[in-house]
Order: sequence, then C-alpha cells, then structure tokens
Amino acid sequence: MRRFIMTRDINGYNGFGLPFSDNLVQLTLAADEAQQITVPKSNLAGYPNVLAVFSFEPGSMVWVALNDTAEAPTGAAVNTTSEGLPAARLIEFNAATETNTLSFITNDTSAEVGVAFYAVQ
Repeated sequence: MRRFIMTRDINGYNGFGLPFSDNLVQLTLAADEAQQITVPKSNLAGYPNVLAVFSFEPGSMVWVALNDTAEAPTGAAVNTTSEGLPAARLIEFNAATETNTLSFITNDTSAEVGVAFYAVQ
C-alpha cells in the first residue's frame, strides 16, 4: 500500500497531487442493495491506518457506512451511521479493530463507486 503524501508546489504549499494508489476497489451498485468491501490493512511499518478516498458516478447519491450496513434515507428523520458522498475518511486499525468494512447503498437505479486506499499514521 502506498503512503498518503500530498505533492507540494514550488512555494511549498499543498498542491493536492496524490500519487496513484496501488490498492483500488471499484463496484457498481444496484438500487437498494447494499454492498460491502473489506478495508485493506497497511503493510507499511509506522503507518497502521488507512485513508479511503472515494469517487462516485456524477449525479448519483451513494451512502457509506463504516463497520455497519449502509442505509439510504426513507423519508423520515432517523439517526444513522451512513454518510452521503464522503470525499475521504480516515479508517483506524488497532488491536480491537482487526478488520474494518465499508458498506455502500444507493436509491438510484445504479451507481458506480471507486475507492483508493492510502497508508497513513
């Protein structure tokens, strides 16, 4: 797994130039059918956690949950563990969390999803 390092510009400012990840997942969701993936563990010493960077099909609405089944809204206000269209999220690994999963769901007819994983501290 590659380390998460942002490219700096000539003045030393963050230039948002991520390297291509060597750990990618892509999936196509069908309406109202949750899909789950296992988050890969980092193999880099000193970088035990993972940053998941998400990409979603333009115009689609995808809900994502960590270590739970994703739920799409049904109309009524409810507490949830699902988040709509997250850009990137830190996923921590420790002795208590040997395995982490991400769950995805959409109310749309279908939606394409990509996830790039990077090792972080």
